[in-house]
Amino acid sequence: MEHVVPILIGLGLAASCGLRVFVPLLVLAAAARFGGVQLSPAMSILSTDGALLALSVASLIEVAAYWIPWVDHALDVVAAPLAVGAGTLVAGSQWIAPGSEQDLLKWGAALVGGGGVAGAVKAGSVALRGLSTVSTAGVANPVVSTVESATSLLASIMAIVVPVVLALLGLVALACVVMLAVVVIRRRRRRKGVEALTAASAGAYSPIALSSSRRIAANS
Repeated sequence: MEHVVPILIGLGLAASCGLRVFVPLLVLAAAARFGGVQLSPAMSILSTDGALLALSVASLIEVAAYWIPWVDHALDVVAAPLAVGAGTLVAGSQWIAPGSEQDLLKWGAALVGGGGVAGAVKAGSVALRGLSTVSTAGVANPVVSTVESATSLLASIMAIVVPVVLALLGLVALACVVMLAVVVIRRRRRRKGVEALTAASAGAYSPIALSSSRRIAANS
């Protein structure tokens, strides 16, 4: 369990970076500043007062910018690679111990694990925002952005305070997404099958088909 908890903390924070880049970094910095979590030597700068101030300002700007329709889409383009980078950093801050001789290997794992999780969550966030824009002409985008910001903050805090609980909730959410995707795919396949059958039936009883059938019957 001693090694599992840092992994869960890193993954939880990385997933939160997929929703907001700077909010999880701010939560991690605050936790490190007040002794709630330990950082790797490479990330110790986060616990300074200057880093806390900079991350606070960046978080406020990021959250506010996502409330502006259409600006949020432009911000997604910039935030996507930043989310991967932030996910890598927060994961590495927990996975790389002081004096470790495998720093390069663990940073690679942080890039694949933390960066990959952050990128996947970001892709889902972009898809959800695109769906909101198409279906509501962007009217519901501020609501979606508010939920994302709140979720990022809550998940970041839970990742540090109760990482195991957050991991279980993440697994449940993943299972729900997979089940929903399966249902949607099956419905689409069923709908395509019905449409193909309807088209075939309509073609069989079209005037041209009936005329051809009568001509064949008369010749025989």
